[in-house]
Amino acid sequence: MVMKKVYFLSDVHLGSRGIQHGRTQERRLVSFLDSIKDKASALYLLGDIFDFWYEFKTVVPKGYTRFLGKISELTDSGVEVHFFIGNHDIWCGDYFEKECGMVIHREPLTCEIFGKIFFMAHGDGLGDNNRKFKLLRAMFHSKFLQFLFSNVHPRWSIDLGLTWAKHSRQKRAGCQEPSYMGEDKEYLVLYSKNYLRTHPEVNFFIFGHRHIELDLMLNRSARILITGDWITQFTYVEFDGERLTLNNYVEGETQI
Repeated sequence: MVMKKVYFLSDVHLGSRGIQHGRTQERRLVSFLDSIKDKASALYLLGDIFDFWYEFKTVVPKGYTRFLGKISELTDSGVEVHFFIGNHDIWCGDYFEKECGMVIHREPLTCEIFGKIFFMAHGDGLGDNNRKFKLLRAMFHSKFLQFLFSNVHPRWSIDLGLTWAKHSRQKRAGCQEPSYMGEDKEYLVLYSKNYLRTHPEVNFFIFGHRHIELDLMLNRSARILITGDWITQFTYVEFDGERLTLNNYVEGETQI
């Protein structure tokens, strides 16, 4: 019997108004998911899958039907799909669980996969000391502010959220995250090294958020991988029980 594989990806930013190839991007992601449906035992979506998601009690954002339909197909067939909230899609309720069968994670997760210990998270808020970002993150996680926002009609609130996300991206140089800052400055690397001091059993740290492709040995038994994105890189991590690899998806739709 062939052992099934586990996959990890992040930072798709579906629905972004700052990405010109949004529909092709979603179809490419669906093509990838279709290509792994018979090979996967689990899929970990490590945050910012949506550029903005705010879920009201009886209303969810329109669109994303191809993606959510494929996810439902995967879970219906027995594939575990884990959804980690990111800093763009914090505000999910129970829709993904009840309608699509996903497992929602609101905090970092440590778990064993094929005998190896994994530490997984989106990555925002871990080791980043930027005060402005920490303030915004605290506001976005505030239950009181979420309550106030939920009382704004979806016609305006969802439009506001998508516009905010677009402007946030446009303020960055080249509309992109900073490139790799080096082992001594990359805050997720520094966070992982510090975490290992008290949790030496961890074999693999896997994060999103930074939009960079990174595969780095931290010591003789631990590695960190940052999963890139599905905007320009179309990257994912694959684990077959022995090898953990960072790959680029090049099949399916290739026209941006």
